[in-house]
Amino acid sequence: MANKVEPVLIEPLFNALQQERYVTLATIDNETGSPNISAISWVFAPETNRILLAVDERSRIIDNIKKHPAVVLNVIANESTYSINGNAHVKGERLEEVPLKLALIELSIIEVRDVMFYGSKISAEPKYEKTYDEKAASKLDKQVLDALKKHH
Repeated sequence: MANKVEPVLIEPLFNALQQERYVTLATIDNETGSPNISAISWVFAPETNRILLAVDERSRIIDNIKKHPAVVLNVIANESTYSINGNAHVKGERLEEVPLKLALIELSIIEVRDVMFYGSKISAEPKYEKTYDEKAASKLDKQVLDALKKHH
């Protein structure tokens, strides 16, 4: 039985992308042409057909999408695993509202596919902890999310 494919984010997935969460982004390496995976947490879906991401301006992701805009964002939410295919571009070289040098990436969604294997569900979503100052991490996370929301 084939998994359902949608042209936009379904409601539970859209809701899950209203705050920081663990996701992985697959890009095509600009030098080797091979797949490249990066884990990121600063994501926000302003609409069901777009996702904004904040990444370090020195990240390999930037050069990769400038050469090859096709990307896949992997999200674990709604008791499943989703593959969000689309085209990404650098929407802003620098998020001025944030003390770190972060670039703003916009992902235009082409398709959303539930890729969970048959007869199973996610029983616990990935959790992570910031390993630096908890107060500073919380403040930075809020600044980044506020900036993403502002730039939608």
